[in-house]
Amino acid sequence: MTAALELSGNQVTHFYSGKKNTAEMIRMMELLVEKYHGRRKLYLSWDAASWHISKRLCQRVEEHNVSVLGGGGPMVETAPLPSGAQFLNVIESVFSGMARSIIHNSDYKTLDDAKMAINRYFANRNAHFVQHPKRAGRKIWGKERQVADFSEANNCKDPRYR
Repeated sequence: MTAALELSGNQVTHFYSGKKNTAEMIRMMELLVEKYHGRRKLYLSWDAASWHISKRLCQRVEEHNVSVLGGGGPMVETAPLPSGAQFLNVIESVFSGMARSIIHNSDYKTLDDAKMAINRYFANRNAHFVQHPKRAGRKIWGKERQVADFSEANNCKDPRYR
């Protein structure tokens, strides 16, 4: 799965990927650009995995930014986290909550059943945060390791989740 967390509204955008690679990061960027077309700027922040910092991805970001100079969508800027600092990546908290809630100790009959459960989890989570934006990570989603807020003190990555 490839996913992104929009911090101001705590909305998760996700899709299923066969691999973790640059092509999937470009696909996510393009999906987010389309979803947030009315915004002026889109910041992409992630850890230092090779597919997040590849030359091809940087080139695609530059190409996109040149194409929107006339006002055809948001500019994209990257804000990579320091190497070895995945614990600062807020989406790791969301992944931990999802894994604890619907993956650990589960027995889905098919891959499609597991995907449906993940889709339902994110749809319910997104709907909750639209209705209750100040309750992020608390009332329903109590299994998240940390509240889904940026804080230098947060260790969002669950050491048991890989």
